[in-house]
This record gives sequence, C-alpha cells and structure tokens, in this order.
Amino acid sequence: MNSMIYYDDLSTDMGTIYVALQERGVCKVALREDDWQTYLQRHSSIHDRQRCAGVRQELQEYFRGERRQFTVPLVIEGTYFYRQVWQALLQIPYGQVRTYEDIAREIGRPRAYRAVGQANYHNPLPILIPCHRVIGKNGKLTGYMGSYTGMKAQLLQLEGAMLS
Repeated sequence: MNSMIYYDDLSTDMGTIYVALQERGVCKVALREDDWQTYLQRHSSIHDRQRCAGVRQELQEYFRGERRQFTVPLVIEGTYFYRQVWQALLQIPYGQVRTYEDIAREIGRPRAYRAVGQANYHNPLPILIPCHRVIGKNGKLTGYMGSYTGMKAQLLQLEGAMLS
C-alpha cells in the first residue's frame, strides 16, 4: 500500500473522470473505469470532494473551454525517462500538437520515439500532462491510452487543434 489518497470523480461529455490527490498534489487522473479500479486497489483511499475541489474546478473549466493551463500542483512519479517525456509534454502549448519524434528530439533522445509513446501510455495524469497533444509523424491520431483515439480527437477538437 502507498500513502493515503483522496479522490473524487466528475462527469464530462467524454464520460466519468476520476482524480486522486496526495498531500503534495494531484497524483492520478483516470479516464477509464478499469484503470481507476486497478489504481484504487493499490492505495488506501478516502472519497473527499472538498479536497478534490480545486482539480475538479480546473478540469470543468477546461472542458467548458475556459481554461488553457492547469495550476493545481502535480505529483509526477515515474522513471527518469518517463519524467523527462512528461516534462516535455507540459511545454506543448494549448491547441498545438507535436509528434512522438519531436518529443524524442526535445529530450535529447532522437531515436526514442517508440519509448516516448510508451511514456505517453503510462502517463498517470492525462489531460493535466497533455499526452493527447502528441500525434504520429504522418499527422494521424495514434493510440491514446491504448486505443482511445476518439477521446484524443475530442480533446484536440476542444482545444481547436483537431487535424483534418
């Protein structure tokens, strides 16, 4: 078991989104029920709407098109390589996209574009760390959270970055 987490969920046009916080900040955003249930099994948790109010509000504002940047503190845990990738994703401006190859070059590992894809897949804070803004070299919407490219398209459309 890891440290205590506080969690809540919110309904969106894309379905239910689950959020978890530690004392230091947001540690998990889950876009799928199965991912959320797996996460809950590994943590001691308390449902706490009040503690989660800040991240809920920022996500609601994002989905209404009123927020372009998140300010809630994030707890980013992963391998050194994954953290490098996630930090690079945080630099992608709202409404813009980059390729997996762009991110690999940006972190100084130009041939690691497949590994960048794996880091995106393992992103514990989707939306807050915008892995949806990373596309294939050919401009296609490649896998998002596995095969959720429809969700990726919705997020990019919301941000005005939907590709033709």
